[in-house]
Amino acid sequence: MEKNRKSSWIRIVLIGLAIVIVMAAGAFFWYANDYYQATADAVEALQSDGSVTITETDDAITFAPNGEVPEEGVIFYPGGKVESEAYAPLLRSLAEADLLVVVAKMPFHLAVFDADAAEAIMAQEESVQDWYLAGHSLGGVMASSFAADQSDDVAGLIFLASYPSADLTDAPFPVISIYGSEDKVLSRESYEKAQEKLPDDYTEIVLDGGNHGQFGDYGMQAGDGTATISANQQQQLTVEVITSFIENNRQQ
Repeated sequence: MEKNRKSSWIRIVLIGLAIVIVMAAGAFFWYANDYYQATADAVEALQSDGSVTITETDDAITFAPNGEVPEEGVIFYPGGKVESEAYAPLLRSLAEADLLVVVAKMPFHLAVFDADAAEAIMAQEESVQDWYLAGHSLGGVMASSFAADQSDDVAGLIFLASYPSADLTDAPFPVISIYGSEDKVLSRESYEKAQEKLPDDYTEIVLDGGNHGQFGDYGMQAGDGTATISANQQQQLTVEVITSFIENNRQQ
C-alpha cells in the first residue's frame, strides 16, 4: 500500500513537471516568434547591383563591395528580436564605403544564443585583415562580450544604442558609442552604469533627432521616442560616423 502511494505521488510530480516544461517551452516559442520584421525598403536593399554583391546563408548575410577585396570588415550583431534583414539599408551603405559587412543571423533573433557568431565569420572571410564588431541594442552587448574574450582578433568595437557587459577598460582596440537623442528604449541608468567598463578614451556620438529603432528598418519599436529625422538620415549619419571612426583608426 505504501509503495503504491509513493508511486502515485511520483507520477503526479512527474506529470506536473512535464506540464510546466511544456508550458515554459510554449511561452518561450511564442515570445521568440513575436519579433520585428524587415520592412519592404529593407528587403529591397538586399538586392545585388553594380556596387554591392549580397550573398545569404543560413547563418549570415554578406554585403561585399564590388571591385577590390577589402581588407577591413564589419561584423554586425542585430538587436534583440529584430530580423537580421532589417539592417540591410545601413549595412549596404557601409559596404558601399568599401567595407566587407556581414550580419549574423541569430537563433530565435536573440544574440544571447550565439555570442561567438563572429568567430565563424572571421574564419570564412580570410581576406579581411581588420575586423570591427558592431551591434545594435542587445546585439551590441553580446558583441562586446565576444570582443572582450577575443581582443586580439578585433580592430574596434561599435555600439549602436548599446553598452558593454564585459570589462573593456584595458581593451587594445578603440570603442565608439552611437545613439539617438530621442531614444526611449535604451536604459540610461544601465548605459551610465556601463561607462565604468569602457576605456577612458572611448568616443560617444549622439545623433540629434535619432531614436532607437531607426538604426534598422523594422517599423516603430514599442516604447521608443519619436524621431525628428528620417531612418535614412539617421543611417547615413551613422555610416559617416563609423567610416570616420575606421579611417581614424587606420591612420594611427
